[in-house]
Amino acid sequence: MSRTSIDTATRPVRLDIAGVALNGDLSLPLDAHGFVLFAHGSGSSRRSSRNRAVAEVLQRAHLGTLLLDLLTEREELVDVTTAEFRFDIPLLADRVVAALDWADEDPRTSTLSLGVFGASTGAAAALIAAATRPAIVRAVVSRGGRPDLAEAALDVVTAPTLLIVGGRDDMVIELNRQAFARLKAPKELAIVPGATHLFEEPGALDQVSRLATDWFVRHLE
Repeated sequence: MSRTSIDTATRPVRLDIAGVALNGDLSLPLDAHGFVLFAHGSGSSRRSSRNRAVAEVLQRAHLGTLLLDLLTEREELVDVTTAEFRFDIPLLADRVVAALDWADEDPRTSTLSLGVFGASTGAAAALIAAATRPAIVRAVVSRGGRPDLAEAALDVVTAPTLLIVGGRDDMVIELNRQAFARLKAPKELAIVPGATHLFEEPGALDQVSRLATDWFVRHLE
């Protein structure tokens, strides 16, 4: 067991959902006020250093987190070579929906308001899941995401949605603006000045973490 703060324990979990077994890392502060599921994409996983950094900031704000692999170990190995799963948005979305159902039923998380944090193609999966489970998902945040790939789901999302994009990520900015125009839910588009797609510039990921934390605290608590 590792600890990200004095009262937050992180434990490995294995979810048998959607016909597969998926690995995750579950962190729950003792006084959690909400819970955020991380939907990874584009070849990433629960080991993503960027998403882990954001998750630790959320935990310090008394929000539980689940960093979940959306692909099985075998699928990850195949995807490294073929990239055939990372853009399979329906597959990723089905697994996010199943994970939300798990969180809504598990006694450790069932009393907490649920949000979804999506990165890259995982943002599209998060938005489709929010449209599919409007009674469960209370907020969505996208980091450098492809919300445009959610397509028709954009028109029916009701959860407040924050899209975060790097100021130097020109193509993704335009795709986010197109998706933003279609969203009818409460929404904001935040552009981090000087940041590229992976937010590797000094201070860029800190801004992402602050924006995401403020959004989830506002809408989950």
